[in-house]
Amino acid sequence: MGIIGWIVLGLIVGAIAKLIMPGRDGGGLIVTMLLGVIGGFVGGIIGKYVFHTDLGGFFNLRTWLLAIVGAVVVLAIYRLVTSRSRSSVRR
Repeated sequence: MGIIGWIVLGLIVGAIAKLIMPGRDGGGLIVTMLLGVIGGFVGGIIGKYVFHTDLGGFFNLRTWLLAIVGAVVVLAIYRLVTSRSRSSVRR
């Protein structure tokens, strides 16, 4: 799958990750979708190095599941980082 495919997949997966982990995020839908693009790449890396599996094409279920896992991981890390920065600013 090419870079354009990963970007499109990431945009969709970012919205899915937001549905899985609802809550207030700074930046809104655009930031969530960009995190989804990054999460798609992270999911590909997780699949390659942790599960030792090749990634399939755009319509492969394994590709989507890995991208969703990656997006949820990236969204969780983003929330940890932004919640710490917000709490330190309030003090």
